[in-house]
Amino acid sequence: MLRQRVLTAIVLLLIVAGAVSASTPWPMLALLSLMTGCALWEWWRLVWNNPLARGGGAVLAVCLLVIASRLLVDGQGDLSRIFQHGVLPLAVLFWLLPAPFMVLRAQVPARCPSAGLVLAGVVTLAATWYALAWVFVQQGAAALISLWALIWCADIAAYFTGRSLGRHKLAPRVSPGKTWEGAAGGVVAATAWLVVTAAWWPGSYGALLVDRLGWPGLILTGVVLAAWSILGDLFESLLKRRAGVKDSSQLLPGHGGVYDRIDAVLPVAPAAILLLLLG
Repeated sequence: MLRQRVLTAIVLLLIVAGAVSASTPWPMLALLSLMTGCALWEWWRLVWNNPLARGGGAVLAVCLLVIASRLLVDGQGDLSRIFQHGVLPLAVLFWLLPAPFMVLRAQVPARCPSAGLVLAGVVTLAATWYALAWVFVQQGAAALISLWALIWCADIAAYFTGRSLGRHKLAPRVSPGKTWEGAAGGVVAATAWLVVTAAWWPGSYGALLVDRLGWPGLILTGVVLAAWSILGDLFESLLKRRAGVKDSSQLLPGHGGVYDRIDAVLPVAPAAILLLLLG
């Protein structure tokens, strides 16, 4: 199992490295489109009992995102307006209100139909795709990788801090392994990452953010984004418990599904890019 996880991780890192270092943005945009389509299919597996519609919808989503990638590279204003004034704010609103409510209640309300969760998956994943694609096309690879790394820092620090110091459960009915101490460690690590990269890595997300919001704004952003990364993880755990499964799929041998790997990215990426756009 460990060997399988390591091999899968190496392959994924090589694919990402190749896409980042390519001379055109198309490999990365294709990778982001495929990633989003797979994660959408997995989200739908957890909330929608219609395999044919799930598969067809995911394929259609990938095709539409490839077309949208062309429009993004061409600088089509209509696409930007749709996402920046519609899809991104809707996704942030979902992570600000319904998602925390469901996690705190440790259940999806009975009055919440599957159709609502299906639509939520479309909005949140479309917003995530646009956020990652936009920052790569408009700001460059350093901004994208440093933003991803912020989430990795929060996740890794939360895991090790929770294992060593964790005493108080964060959401025991949703994810029994997570603790308040671990969450605090993740927040500190993510904020420290932003501060260090803002000071020493030109073109990073931290450097872009401090130019727009200043140091107090950057520190507050680190706290909020780290907290939201934990929320994304907890929300997926809630959906998996609701569906009675351990992983969103087995697309990534040894790692579960694509959604399992990017659950923390979904709430963070749209908010992070809105801060750059509005700052």
